[in-house]
Amino acid sequence: MSLNVELLESSFAQIKERETDFSAHFYTNLFTDYPIIKPLFTNSDMVEQQKKLFKSLVLVVDSLRKSDVLTGALKGLGTRHVKYGVLPEHYPMVGSTLLKVFAICLEEAWTPSVEQAWIEAYGVVAQVMLDGAEYPAEILNPAV
Repeated sequence: MSLNVELLESSFAQIKERETDFSAHFYTNLFTDYPIIKPLFTNSDMVEQQKKLFKSLVLVVDSLRKSDVLTGALKGLGTRHVKYGVLPEHYPMVGSTLLKVFAICLEEAWTPSVEQAWIEAYGVVAQVMLDGAEYPAEILNPAV
């Protein structure tokens, strides 16, 4: 699958203008919609966490045309997230929240084609991060 890089870049350019709003909306919505995730951030400085989130999104969008750079960065991010207690089942929650907040911040610019581009992009991002994560077998296959 090829991503719609132009659409991702142009829509994210609009998000960059609303960085503070985007980051605040993201964590408010994440914790409201998925309170199970909130304990993962107990020891986090949320101002710093918001900056890290946005910096990661910038890295992703800026690296869309450099797949080797993007893949390496995302696999490393996936590895680090295991250490923070992030589980595979958390990824869809984060993805859903990202899409929700993109819709809030992009307003009328959140079109079906923009939404589809971000759904596809998040699917790739999450898969590459999970590829970089090394979970114990009992987490990946709890019935085993």
